[in-house]
Amino acid sequence: MFDINKFSNQYSVRFLKENDIDLVIDICNGNPLFYEYTIARPTKENLLEDMRLTPPGIDLKDKYYVGYFDNETLVAVLDLIDGWPSKEVAYIGFFMMNHSYQGKNIGSSIIKELSIYLKSLNVKYLRLAVDDGNPQSLHFWHKNGFELVKSVTTDEGIKHVLEKRL
Repeated sequence: MFDINKFSNQYSVRFLKENDIDLVIDICNGNPLFYEYTIARPTKENLLEDMRLTPPGIDLKDKYYVGYFDNETLVAVLDLIDGWPSKEVAYIGFFMMNHSYQGKNIGSSIIKELSIYLKSLNVKYLRLAVDDGNPQSLHFWHKNGFELVKSVTTDEGIKHVLEKRL
């Protein structure tokens, strides 16, 4: 079990709830390039479902759908799964930055702090998937030490699975 208070020294981190959905939608709408490469759409219904969605065999207690806050401003949204697809892996299902905080290494700093914390808990790998053709996402994750593990074809198109050894 993760302690979200240790995810960041820079920002206040808390679980996002249904009443935060408009803040999440605002962040999503500020990143239109992301949505050019996925069939997902940032609707209230879709995002509320994402807050509760877990991979097969994963309990909701192992899901961390959190926001990073700078005072009242939502800086980033992170969906993190503990122990998927295997016990030694933490899986990032979603990570998105507030557009006004991008280009300042803040996202990289958040991922670095998270990686250090997870490593202290003996998590061995941080894993995620990127939609095919998304240059912004691929650049960000490669810059942060993630490497291609495999590419898979799903109902939603080709996904590139990236991983970082902690």
